[in-house]
Amino acid sequence: MNLRATFLICCLAGGVAACSQSAKQETTAATGVSTPTPPAAAGSGLAKKAGWWKETVVYQLYPRSFQDSNGDGVGDLKGIMQRLDYLKSLGVGTVWLNPIYASPNDDNGYDISDYRQIMPEFGTMADFDALLKGMHQRGIKLVMDLVVNHSSDEHEWFKSARASRTSPYRDYYYWWPAEKGTPPARYSTFDVKKDAWQYDAPTKSYYLHIFSKKQPDLNWNNPKLRQEVHNIMRFWLDKGIDGFRMDAFQFVAKDPAFPPMPGLNEQNFANAYNHGPHLHDYLKEINREVLSHYNVLTVAEGAGRNLTEAHLFVDPARQELDMTYHFEGTGVGSGTDTYKLTDLKRVFTKWDSAFARQGWQALDLGNHDQPRMVSKFGDDRPQFRAPSAKLLNTFLLTMRGTPYCYSGDELGMTNSKFNGIADYRDVAARNTYQLLQQQGGNEAAFFHGLARFSRDNSRTPFQWNATKNAGFTTGTPWIGVNPNYVTVNEAAENQDSASVLNHFRRAMRLRQQHPVLVYGQYQLLDRANPHIYAYTRTQGTEKVLVVLNFSPEKRDWALPPGLKPTGVPLLNNYPALATGPTLALEPWQAVVVRL
Repeated sequence: MNLRATFLICCLAGGVAACSQSAKQETTAATGVSTPTPPAAAGSGLAKKAGWWKETVVYQLYPRSFQDSNGDGVGDLKGIMQRLDYLKSLGVGTVWLNPIYASPNDDNGYDISDYRQIMPEFGTMADFDALLKGMHQRGIKLVMDLVVNHSSDEHEWFKSARASRTSPYRDYYYWWPAEKGTPPARYSTFDVKKDAWQYDAPTKSYYLHIFSKKQPDLNWNNPKLRQEVHNIMRFWLDKGIDGFRMDAFQFVAKDPAFPPMPGLNEQNFANAYNHGPHLHDYLKEINREVLSHYNVLTVAEGAGRNLTEAHLFVDPARQELDMTYHFEGTGVGSGTDTYKLTDLKRVFTKWDSAFARQGWQALDLGNHDQPRMVSKFGDDRPQFRAPSAKLLNTFLLTMRGTPYCYSGDELGMTNSKFNGIADYRDVAARNTYQLLQQQGGNEAAFFHGLARFSRDNSRTPFQWNATKNAGFTTGTPWIGVNPNYVTVNEAAENQDSASVLNHFRRAMRLRQQHPVLVYGQYQLLDRANPHIYAYTRTQGTEKVLVVLNFSPEKRDWALPPGLKPTGVPLLNNYPALATGPTLALEPWQAVVVRL
């Protein structure tokens, strides 16, 4: 699995590849382009110092699966409002909300039909305004998805564009007239045929969609389209939101001549589409026209094809974005039943080194496009689920960068149990299964891979309590609840001081109280150890040691010369730590100690 590891999981004949999603939309009359409004200097009502995004912790919240307030089986904005005190209790500073815009919902909201409206399932704009106010009253900032690599095919722009070759919105998208013959081959991640060109009869043309055929790609070569995006950003920033996560933005820049790309497939398409012409011109323009007028967080999905390209996004002198997150970390072990800890150490150490002196990075082990982190990187067997989940949260919250913690991981939620394709909701999984049936592929291998890596694993409802449907809804949930909710849930863990949840809160407080865990130098220890991940964080006279036993067995780890722990551990996921020249570590034990 290479760099686009947040892509959907396509499991074919024993192979597992990754993919993701995207979408977008905004509504203006199909007769002209909206007039730019002057940039506002205000933004959020929260007081924010410069660079605040370095010290925050981002909590990614999947609104469809968080809390349903009206019994229709779908999480909504009023449901989130009911849980704001819970979010505050976690200590997170920022919430990243997956798309809530108007959408026909082909790809769970990443196919946007109106960028200035709320999907009715989620509520109304008044609900959104109340939610934003409630967050800010609790000191929580809000970051929203900006999905502008593509829109929905039900957006007014596209409906006009497909109706006539002379439409004023025709050049908002990419078209290939049928009289020119078959378009140059382009790979699509979500399409049943994996073909990114869809024939459209009304104008006898093909349109480009590198995701689902209901997600036509927007043409960023068109300055009118770019101005539309700028206005959409201003609309939400003027409401007071605190930033954008820019979905699939590394793919927006395309050569409209579509030169040949022979041999495109699911292994290489991400690199082929990445970093197209004028990508950084577009980002500089966005920063100059919009972002520079607001004190907000901006993070790009994707970090280019290498460390040099990653720096182009976040070098402060270039005035583009604040941070970017890569897929190499979540890609470790993808497509296999096991992974090597040495690979995980190599990846995180490499990326830390790349941003040690300049720029800033995001940190994550899971998101809405990945399996549950405890099922992939930890051990979700009942006896090890809690300690391994605590270890993974300890890791994220003691590394340099801005941690992105996915909703439910603070409880140690696990991959779910799906009985067949009918239980899955992901368009990628369903389309891949359809192709598998057509080609006579290996269904056993497909379902094995899907069980381990499906995006739906991270999208099952949040487990609030042991009542029906885990307290998520009084109706029928849009996707099945994980059966283990009767024991793994917020209500039970909140009452247990030793729970994954309360350990997460302790780790959050530790990070907030010790800037060394935010800014301190990172140094990897014992690089070749296949079971122990150990490192120091140093800032001025403060130095801490983090030791993580990524193993279901007890392990002894000899302290390197010159390292002497002092006092009781700052954080420990077990009641005690056996110290001395050698640390005696319990299975999945994670400790943070002063040096």
